[in-house]
Amino acid sequence: MKQTKKIQRILGIDPGFGRVGYGIIEGSGSQWTHVTHGCIETAKENSFVDRLVEVQTDLQTIIDMYQPSIACVEELFFLKNVTTGMNVSHARGVILLTLHQAGIDIHEATPLEIKQAITGYGQAHKEQVQYMVAKLLKLPETRLQDDAADALGAALYVSGQLAYIQKTTK
Repeated sequence: MKQTKKIQRILGIDPGFGRVGYGIIEGSGSQWTHVTHGCIETAKENSFVDRLVEVQTDLQTIIDMYQPSIACVEELFFLKNVTTGMNVSHARGVILLTLHQAGIDIHEATPLEIKQAITGYGQAHKEQVQYMVAKLLKLPETRLQDDAADALGAALYVSGQLAYIQKTTK
């Protein structure tokens, strides 16, 4: 008897404070298709806490609408602007809490790991990531917003990890 592979939905997230990229793919094994992608944008005129609430509320809406079972949140890497890094860290905490409360299996990956998996080169430029994500998911040649491309890249990274696990545990 042939086993059917369980279709899963993966939510990739590129954390931010002003803009959070998200992308959802579905499939199993090495067969994944694009479901949706976009950005959660917070209003600059709102207070710090209100912007965090925007991230949480909009993310919860996406979770409710698409019902992902797995998420990959990109880890943070900042060299210069400490204030921006702190704000993004707060938003990332809200994101992780929202995913956890929704019962979603959370994975994390560094930008280097994601770029390496998607392009074959851990120091790839944003344009290279955007190009490869579009190719891998058979998206039209329109340019993806870099935050959404990074989020889809995070989802694809986890799909590759799952495919490897499935292959090695047969």
